[in-house]
Amino acid sequence: MAVKVYIVYYSMYGHVEKLAEEIKKGASSVEGVEAKLWQVPETLPEEVLGKMSAPPKSDVPIITPNELSEADGFVFGFPTRFGMMAAQFKAFLDATGGLWRAQQLAGKPAGIFYSTGSQGGGQETTALTAITQLVHHGMIFVPIGYTFGAGMFEMEKVKGGSPYGAGTYAGDGSRQPSELELEQAFHQGKYIAAITKKLKQAA
Repeated sequence: MAVKVYIVYYSMYGHVEKLAEEIKKGASSVEGVEAKLWQVPETLPEEVLGKMSAPPKSDVPIITPNELSEADGFVFGFPTRFGMMAAQFKAFLDATGGLWRAQQLAGKPAGIFYSTGSQGGGQETTALTAITQLVHHGMIFVPIGYTFGAGMFEMEKVKGGSPYGAGTYAGDGSRQPSELELEQAFHQGKYIAAITKKLKQAA
């Protein structure tokens, strides 16, 4: 029976989605793992999104809270808003009360990835403040630590991400995830998938 890893994200301008795609590739590279991409619902009206110059959403399916219970492990991704997760993702988590009451996510591993506008824009605080959501569900937070190796110590080029998880810098929106950032995202997917597989096999 396949180990299911859900990569669940919110992306307004596509930066988080690019990381999510690489995380899926990494997770899928682990034998016996079935990785799937999901978006959380948008909460802003089309008119507002248009004024914000947000591109149309991709065709990645939109997840409902109850579908989370089907997965064995997760990687959650979102852009930052003032150093914390975007409200769209928080609204989705706020709707998981039924899962919380039944403790259906308890004991399941979860990682976090993110995008910020600047180097001081919340690469660590966005992940750190998101951990509270996992804690209340009884989930197991899986940081990547320094398992990415030399890429964690890159000092010559701008690089998002941290021991908390993969990340990128969007800047004014024109900057796209770098090759190194995408490699880190792939690593995160592979790393969390392997841990999810071990936990499921041991259960």
